[in-house]
Formats: sequence, structure tokens, C-alpha cells
Amino acid sequence: MQPTADPGSHVERLLAERGDHLLRAATALAGEQAEAEDLLQAAIERLLRHWRRVESDPEGYLRRTLYNLAVDGWRRRGAWRGLLPLLDRPTVDLGASAVTTVDLRDALVRDLRELPPLGRAVLVLRYWEQLSYAEVAELLGRPEGTVRSAATRGLDQLRQAAAAWASDSRA
Repeated sequence: MQPTADPGSHVERLLAERGDHLLRAATALAGEQAEAEDLLQAAIERLLRHWRRVESDPEGYLRRTLYNLAVDGWRRRGAWRGLLPLLDRPTVDLGASAVTTVDLRDALVRDLRELPPLGRAVLVLRYWEQLSYAEVAELLGRPEGTVRSAATRGLDQLRQAAAAWASDSRA
């Protein structure tokens, strides 16, 4: 592919077609709308700076940059503020009251904050974005075995935390 002098129109088209999806992924990673917008903006800036190297797959580069920036941010802050989109997703009524459902989601968000940055990123990519282990590994630049291990450890931690929360709520 021949280098494009003005990547702006290509990026505009990408954002017009996939911007909502990318922003939802950024929100799942950042936890808040404003932070998600900042995260996506930083990823777009990097995309534009490195356009000549990545113009063959700008969405893939943008996604990898989003996840890497998010992981870097978690490391710097040491805590994750939550996954707001989880609070907005419709739920299946299993007989639980609305308050119980919100409490469960709040507990999930708090428990996700306790996971290491790689574990959080893997779980968001694998279960929120519904990517395969191979796709997650490629996006994060990690071996597939590392991704599988991080997912297993993260899910185990969430199960333990959920069991503890459930037993506390029954008491």
C-alpha cells in the first residue's frame, strides 16, 4: 500500500464507522466516559503520529494502543475506577430485586479493581469484547499461554470474591 499524505480522512472514516464501538471499549477499560474519551483521543494521536507504519491496519493499531494505554494508566494509578458500561447493560431478571442487581454489579466492579492490570485487560478483552485468546494475545503483545493464565487467575479471583460477597450478604 502506498503511503498516504493525509491520514486525516482515513481516520475520520474509521471513526465514523467504528467510533462508537471503540469508545465503548475505551469506556469499559477506563471506567468513566470522560477518561474513555481521553484514552481514545491519546490513541488517535499515536495513530496519526505513526500513520505510515500502521495505515494497513489502523483499527488494529488503535485497539492495541487503547489497551496498552489503559494498562499503563492502571499501573500508574494503582486502582481501577470501574466498568460503567456493566452498570448500563440490561440484565436478565433472575428474581433479584433491582437493588440486589446493582449491589452485585458494584461488587463486581470493586473486585475487578483488585485484579492486576494484565488480568483486568484480559478479562475485558476476552469477555467484554468477546475476543478469542489468540486475538487478545496479539492485541496485548503477549504469548497466548500468558493470556490464558491471566484469564484463569482473574476468573478464579473473581469467583472467590463473589463467593465471599454472597456469604456476607446472607449473614
